[in-house]
Amino acid sequence: MTLGSPMQVHDKTDILKLFEDSAIAAGHLILDVYRAGAEVRLKGDRSPVTEADEKAERLILDALSRHLPGIPVVAEEEVAAGRIPDISAGRFILVDPLDGTREFIGGHDDFTVNIALIEYGAPVLGVVHAPALGTLYLGGTGKAEKLAIDAEGRVTMRHEIAVRSQHTRPSALVSRSHNCDATDAYIKKAEILERKAVGSSLKFCLVAEGAADIYPRFGPTMEWDTAAGDAVLRAAGGMVSTEDGAPLTYGKRLPGLRAFENPAFIATGHPQERG
Repeated sequence: MTLGSPMQVHDKTDILKLFEDSAIAAGHLILDVYRAGAEVRLKGDRSPVTEADEKAERLILDALSRHLPGIPVVAEEEVAAGRIPDISAGRFILVDPLDGTREFIGGHDDFTVNIALIEYGAPVLGVVHAPALGTLYLGGTGKAEKLAIDAEGRVTMRHEIAVRSQHTRPSALVSRSHNCDATDAYIKKAEILERKAVGSSLKFCLVAEGAADIYPRFGPTMEWDTAAGDAVLRAAGGMVSTEDGAPLTYGKRLPGLRAFENPAFIATGHPQERG
């Protein structure tokens, strides 16, 4: 699957369509590696990387550079290689070509492609594509949507999604590969009895479509892990907040954290309940 010649990108609707097409095309490459079996290497921070991460990132970066040459792109593998663009203008793109690499390696289908547009710290557009599930979520331009994608990369279903009303029995989502004691303690204190472990940025999207209520995360994450899912959740009526209740922001340089590292956050479908 190819993205063809450069398209005319005029507004956010065009950018979101470019993100959608790029994520679907990257998903094809990822599935080819997934089915054949990937060779796993360790990066300098001891996190795993595969050829699927690298091929998908190259495809996405090529598409973005051709269609949106004026917007800098912060991408996971580029940052790992020390290549970080100037984002001081306040508008940039975050890319995680394969979020949930451990799920991918372990044969779980809940890995995703994440692409998001950031404007002055806020995620205003985002696409989260789960190629093995044939599902894509997008958020921005006033709505959030869930799409079904067939084996040829065609959209066979598209409908709007929104967070659900507060349940008397709220449910929480936790990371399958990166859960921690602080997250467990938060869920226990909130008296949430139902929980499910899910990989990748799909947790944001499940809250966005009303399949769960909250996703607390107290373990480390990077901005490219969260921005696209954050954009989807915000567009669906939810919010991602830090522990003090402020919206999670992007392009951060926080004391004690790496560049682009997030603090603890809570993603919820009921921002009015956060206090």
